[in-house]
Amino acid sequence: MDQLRQKVIDGIPWRVLVFALFFGCHGVQSSFDSKVQFEFKTQPVLIEKKLTKSDIRHLPFPVQKYLLYVGVVGKNQVQNVRIVFDELMYKNPEAKPMVSSSEQYNFFLHPARHFYMKASMMGIPFRVLHSYSEEKATMLVRVASLFNAVDLDNEELTIAETITVLNDLCLFAPAALIDRRISWEANGPLSTKVFFKNGKYRVSAVLIFNEIGELVEFISDDRSALQDDGSLRKARWSTPIKDYKELNGVKIPTYGEAIWKYPEGDFTYGKFFLKNIEYNVKNRYP
Repeated sequence: MDQLRQKVIDGIPWRVLVFALFFGCHGVQSSFDSKVQFEFKTQPVLIEKKLTKSDIRHLPFPVQKYLLYVGVVGKNQVQNVRIVFDELMYKNPEAKPMVSSSEQYNFFLHPARHFYMKASMMGIPFRVLHSYSEEKATMLVRVASLFNAVDLDNEELTIAETITVLNDLCLFAPAALIDRRISWEANGPLSTKVFFKNGKYRVSAVLIFNEIGELVEFISDDRSALQDDGSLRKARWSTPIKDYKELNGVKIPTYGEAIWKYPEGDFTYGKFFLKNIEYNVKNRYP
């Protein structure tokens, strides 16, 4: 199949190929834009309320300490967030990294996440779109406009993306951890177990904190890894984070990794560098 695709690419006149590369990638961008705009229409920013100490009293002690450390108490409760990353992505442990950048929007009234990544390899552009909305997830990886390398839409992917939504909540929108869909289980002075239920899906993770109150690792057994053949493989997923910096009045981790902890060994498939974060954005375009 890969050889056939290469023959197809080799046989296309260069002007047509350039046209296809541009407009194929533009189509994924347009899909991302329309999905985000739909969320803004259905989940506009409402009257903002401050997060108070009384709002967090029901949370486990290390989570309360975390929220106080990052400085969200006394700030507006979070209704949505826009996050921009630069990344280094790895296909396998021996591969050279693929440099990429991404933009994502999360909405919390009705949990939604739309993540759009741009990358290229050997001059060929790749576009990745993860979408989670209305308790359903889809994933599209497009190589130029010539073919979709991955096009997933199933229950296993939805479970995996539900965990990703919870991960974003814990790492980048801690003020939203008072959400009624989140529950807790005490797990010692420096860790706690968190549960997130959205519709029929219920997922969990263990949060690890350090002595000063920083969240330093998120670990879950509910996520699946995409394999080369397009299948999903259940594996422990870990996202260690560090380098907290104050952005828009909140301390946020600016570096993180995404790791699959396979029985045969750990595989760090992504390194993420936070470039910008904004809360309670009013629209896709300012």
